[in-house]
Amino acid sequence: MQSRRRFLLSGGAAVAALAAVSRWPRLAAAPAKAGKPAQSFEFTRTDEQWHQLLTPAQYTVLRDEGTERPYSSPLNSEHRAGVFACAGCRLDLFSSRTKFESHTGWPSFWAPLEHAVATREDGSFGMSRTEVHCRRCGGHLGHVFDDGPKPTGLRYCMNGLAMRFTPAAA
Repeated sequence: MQSRRRFLLSGGAAVAALAAVSRWPRLAAAPAKAGKPAQSFEFTRTDEQWHQLLTPAQYTVLRDEGTERPYSSPLNSEHRAGVFACAGCRLDLFSSRTKFESHTGWPSFWAPLEHAVATREDGSFGMSRTEVHCRRCGGHLGHVFDDGPKPTGLRYCMNGLAMRFTPAAA
């Protein structure tokens, strides 16, 4: 009887913990990137300067490699002609001509502008993905997947908080 009660209590606690963890937070920060080699970028700031330059949510995404909640970015439904730039250093990243509706909840593009982004392997959360970051400041933008439309077949799934949109001049 005692072991049955302990089993039921343990199972209930495990279910409650799983339910709490599975709720999508406003911003999910990636686990600490222990062992990642340090990279140098042409646009650098101290941690204090990044905090002054970015909102807390932008800091979580760009500097801590966090992820915004799906469908929370106004840039997801931005359809005007223009350019999407890094929110950290203002480097132009994507043209609106390559934006498409992926129905994933994040702004998606089939190609970046030339010399705008860099990639590295990301093994966080127990899966293998390709992380995309701004080549000038190293800010985390999102991930690239091979399930996009032609002509590249790629889907650059970006965090809207990591970018700013500038409409094309009329």
